[in-house]
Amino acid sequence: MRAKRAFRIESYGQPMQALPHAGGGGTGSHSEIISELRELKALIRPAEEVSRQMIEAYRGEMQEAMKLKAELDQIWQAIDKTKHEIATLHVTGFKGKEMSRVTHELDAIVDGTEEATEGILAAAEGIDQIASQLAAKLKSSQDRGAVDDIQQRIVTIFEHCNFQDLTGQRITKVVNTLKFIEERIMRMMDIWGGLESFKDIPVDTIVAAEGDAALLNGPKIDGEGGHATQDDIDALFN
Repeated sequence: MRAKRAFRIESYGQPMQALPHAGGGGTGSHSEIISELRELKALIRPAEEVSRQMIEAYRGEMQEAMKLKAELDQIWQAIDKTKHEIATLHVTGFKGKEMSRVTHELDAIVDGTEEATEGILAAAEGIDQIASQLAAKLKSSQDRGAVDDIQQRIVTIFEHCNFQDLTGQRITKVVNTLKFIEERIMRMMDIWGGLESFKDIPVDTIVAAEGDAALLNGPKIDGEGGHATQDDIDALFN
């Protein structure tokens, strides 16, 4: 007799048997799967917790971004102020009337001290010659001693006239320092695009002198007009 074929419908309602384990095991495979699913579920965080952490991270990034923006704004303001100061210094300083006047004043100091030193040395040499002639005619040792004292004082004058050379050296150092500063300022201007990039930057103007301060225009520099001559001053007393 043939064996009766079992239909699928007949198996409904019967307890489900354990699925065979891939490794050949028995009923333990089902419990392992359930355990793995529980562990996986424990690893999955609720959507609310994930959203909250994302919002906190976003807030932290926004705070850092705002701090960076504030620092960049400060850097920009410092650069803008520096460009303003450089433009002011260039226009009203090194290229302005006051700096030109200072340069001429320094040249006048060198020329004036040189001229005064030459006059002092010429007068001292004349006194020394007269003292030598006078010493040759004197017979009293006391009188010749007085002439020797005069000539020693003349030597002292010669020694102190070295101030003219030292003054010239110091003024030269000042001029070189001003040139050094001007060159560095020009280099900074070139870094920011040269003179063309500074032409639209407003600069501070020098306040014009008023009252008695406006009358202080001396001492007179060679070739400069607007000053009274000695003849004009003498005419006031006539």
